Amino acid sequence: MMKTSKGIFLLILLMISNTLFAQDAAMADGMRSEGKIYVVVGIILIILLGLFFYLTMLDRKVKKLENLLNEKQVKTKS
Repeated sequence: MMKTSKGIFLLILLMISNTLFAQDAAMADGMRSEGKIYVVVGIILIILLGLFFYLTMLDRKVKKLENLLNEKQVKTKS
């Protein structure tokens, strides 16, 4: 879980730093004036939240499988 958290944090930092260096704002100004920028931001947030939810669910499933595997190994040793 710790590696996943560090990876997510690194990804967020990379995305933030990438947007800070963006120089071409003409397209963003046009979308903002038409109100479309909020739709784009909303869709991006929905996609990111879905990915984070999927990763946490996948991590839980992997933990369950690891615990089952460890339990089976302990039973076979004793």
